[in-house]
Amino acid sequence: MSVTLIWVASFPGLEVSRSTGLFDSVQHVKFLDSSKVMSRDYGSIRPKDREKRWRFYSLSADMKYACVGRSGLERSSNFPLVANVLANPAAGEVAVSSEQKVYDVVLKQASLVKRKFGSMGEIDARPDIALPGNLSLLSEAYDRCGEVCAEYAKTFYLGTLLMTPERQRAIWAIYVWCRRTDELVDGPNASQITPTALDRWESRLEELFQGRPFDMLDAALADTVAKFPVDIQPFQDMIEGMRMDLKKSRYKNFDELYLYCYYVAGTVGIMSVPIMGISPYSQASTESVYNAALALGIANQLTNILRDVGEDASRGRVYLPQDELAQAGLSDDDIFAGKVTDKWRNFMKNQIKRARMFFDEAEKGVTELNEASRWPVWASLLLYRQILDEIEANDYNNFTRRAYVGKTKKFLSLPVAFARSMVPPSKVLSPVMKT
Repeated sequence: MSVTLIWVASFPGLEVSRSTGLFDSVQHVKFLDSSKVMSRDYGSIRPKDREKRWRFYSLSADMKYACVGRSGLERSSNFPLVANVLANPAAGEVAVSSEQKVYDVVLKQASLVKRKFGSMGEIDARPDIALPGNLSLLSEAYDRCGEVCAEYAKTFYLGTLLMTPERQRAIWAIYVWCRRTDELVDGPNASQITPTALDRWESRLEELFQGRPFDMLDAALADTVAKFPVDIQPFQDMIEGMRMDLKKSRYKNFDELYLYCYYVAGTVGIMSVPIMGISPYSQASTESVYNAALALGIANQLTNILRDVGEDASRGRVYLPQDELAQAGLSDDDIFAGKVTDKWRNFMKNQIKRARMFFDEAEKGVTELNEASRWPVWASLLLYRQILDEIEANDYNNFTRRAYVGKTKKFLSLPVAFARSMVPPSKVLSPVMKT
């Protein structure tokens, strides 16, 4: 299950796969060519195939997930959690819900941004981190990150050209790290991945955040996290999502699936908000903007899951809530049979409705971003949401027909996205610190 890196849209002929919301999965790792971009061998970090009876989480309650608190862009003082903990009668203990876990991350990251930019406003770029022995490697690494982004996420790359050079290079660096991480579990060498390899990748990440990059591309990200208030936790959480794919192929309920979607997709939005920046004219709370970024990642990932039901089933995987399948009178056997029935159509209608709720919540935050960052995010949102329309147009046959948005529709979406990016933030809420 590849990751959908949130704020990014792939373009012609390249569809975002089932992973990090922002970035699409790629079948060829040209950007990992050590002869061109690495100062050391990639070594043993090699990919491998990824593999509460709590009725609290019904479709009618999904909006609380879409906003991890309240819908809309309220002030942070009005940002309560719908449910903090859940009782697990079988275990006789209290367990923290996925919603609470993710909400805690949102609050932590928003607080970090507010502390960093409380008295600064815009980015105060510091000198680049230099790799020993070659002062030009960092600049080359950033250039290579831009090339990768241009090759595999054309629409998003065009949007990044509107950003300041500092933001532009930083988002490229994050893009490439997430893509490399995705390749560990979905790349051509995925059959060789082990939990130990992911542990090594995480150790390498920790070194990177300490200013000790392993190679050129790591150095680009090390430089980025030194300049922007980007925390390590979302990066670690993404790696945790990769671990989850090694050991888990079923999800009991939406609470479990929601956490997985956060790990592999919602994390990217949280990584990206400090880079994208919040408009100086926005009066939305920082937490609510992070929340909208999270919602877009969840929406993208749910869309990936619904698009790829047949493909995942061919690998013995079912990324759908088991309890909701049972309620609809369906089971894994029905999915493996691949027949579109009235039961399946009704089930899919509800799943699509849920994904659209997350997209609706995400829309509320895009306008609050820095003006130069809005266009690529709007493009990603509009293009990805159209995949749900295509599933419906295929009569909910996501077993043998892959829903995709044609080139014409993609091109027509770009001016619409640009027009929406020109809409200024609302001015009805109390001001807070902005990035």
